[in-house]
Amino acid sequence: MGFLSSLLGILGFVFGILLGLLAGFFVFIYSKPKKTEEPITSSIYELDTCALQDLLPEMPLWVKNPDYDRVDWLNKVLSDVWPYLDKPVASIIKGIAEPMFAEYIGKYQIESIEFKSISLGTLRPVICGLKVYDTNEKEIVMETAIRWAGNPDIVLVIKLLSLHITVQLVDLQISGRVRVALKPLVPTFPCFSNIVVSLMEKPDVDFGMNILGGDIMSIPGLYQYIQETVKRQVASLYHWPQTLEIPILDASSVAVKKPVGILHVKVIRAIKLLKKDILGASDPYVKLSLTGERLPSKKTTIKKKTLNPEWNEKFKLIVKDPELQVLRLQVFDWDKVGTHDRLGMQMVPLKLLVPYETKEFTLDLQKDTNISDSQDKRNRGKIEVELTFVPFKEDSIKFSSKCSGSLDSFGKKESRIDRASEEGTPGGAGLLLVMVHGAEDVEGERHNNPYASVLFKGEKKKTKMLKRTRDPLWNEEFQFMLEQPPLHEKIYIEVLSKRSGFIFPSKEPLGHVEINLTDVVHNGRINQKYHLINSKNGMIHIEIKWKTV
Repeated sequence: MGFLSSLLGILGFVFGILLGLLAGFFVFIYSKPKKTEEPITSSIYELDTCALQDLLPEMPLWVKNPDYDRVDWLNKVLSDVWPYLDKPVASIIKGIAEPMFAEYIGKYQIESIEFKSISLGTLRPVICGLKVYDTNEKEIVMETAIRWAGNPDIVLVIKLLSLHITVQLVDLQISGRVRVALKPLVPTFPCFSNIVVSLMEKPDVDFGMNILGGDIMSIPGLYQYIQETVKRQVASLYHWPQTLEIPILDASSVAVKKPVGILHVKVIRAIKLLKKDILGASDPYVKLSLTGERLPSKKTTIKKKTLNPEWNEKFKLIVKDPELQVLRLQVFDWDKVGTHDRLGMQMVPLKLLVPYETKEFTLDLQKDTNISDSQDKRNRGKIEVELTFVPFKEDSIKFSSKCSGSLDSFGKKESRIDRASEEGTPGGAGLLLVMVHGAEDVEGERHNNPYASVLFKGEKKKTKMLKRTRDPLWNEEFQFMLEQPPLHEKIYIEVLSKRSGFIFPSKEPLGHVEINLTDVVHNGRINQKYHLINSKNGMIHIEIKWKTV
């Protein structure tokens, strides 16, 4: 029976396989396949809000925004320098946090809040893309997205009611979009004086907090409250337009003096000048200049054959630092042949002046600035002048509190003059500042030694010439003092190329631009790049300011 059962089992197994194969063949041949449904696809713009929110956070910024660049190289650099950033960044964090801690001292029975330890840890942030903006200003503006899942070691010690409470920050995670500006650009290494940081959106912050060794974030409801509080506080401090400014260079080493006002000088007369000519009286004139300026001196007319000349001539000088600058007055005897003899000189510090107040000075002329020189004590006569310092409107507040003081050693007469009615300075008077920054893609047929020429109201000024370049950077400023706002005026700026030597023609025009000054008067400033007329691709970067008194 055992043998028979085994034999029947084997035959049944073989017969079952043959029957299954035959049935499968007929099913495969005669059955209709089911139609496979293709998966539903849709474009990103067709997704709803929830789907987008689930999808987008994981994408790097350079994928979401084509104008953001991949910065794998920067992440590699950051990885190498991260260990060396620990101390300086920790110092910055202390500088920011300690004034905030000081506000809580004395409140809630808190006696002190101090850092026990602060370290950034070994895990660096990841930069997910970088975009650089072109602002036409003296700055570099970058925008980036940063993610940091770090392991910093930050421990605070809070002294509360004579108890020392230890607070430790753990498992810190931060992500957000940051704008970084390096400004202003200066000709001193590292070529920028400040780093200005601001958040472009509310950051995502997640962290744990251990107090006295216990994780307080496990308390129901407390975790969410602390997270939202931190986000709100950080956003209120540094969310754009709020900024965090980190100084890199000392302000005194990179300060660039800008015009703050106009000094009005009236040269009235000179009395009993020193006689230099043997055969007759002198032919005197006066030169005026401010210390710290490279501009040519102003000159009065020449008065023939007199030792008591009367001029009554008015001049305007641009002031950049009224606390330090000095007006230099020099009286010369004009000679037809040879050098002109100096009859005497005198200096007037501008800090003796009160804004908008006219003061008359009668000054004893001296041989030179060395008052202690006893070799020549001859009487060289006197000179009478009237001086008025008028600051520009935007700078007038800083000078408004300046005390008038007594000027017994210099002045004998003073009078208050209203700005609108001041003689020679109508309400519309001001200073036009033209900054020629540079040009791009200027191309000459014969040579490329470009310089810029500025023509305004018949007065022409030129930048320096730069040799063998199509992208010159001049960064030169020109000043024009005007009695009225240039509402209906235009300024003509041309880029030319000049070759040295006897080559005709030596000058080659590379393009020009004509700028209407109406917008400058209304807005106070323009800063733009203009396409050069008669140039294929050339552009010029011009900044113009209008300052009124």
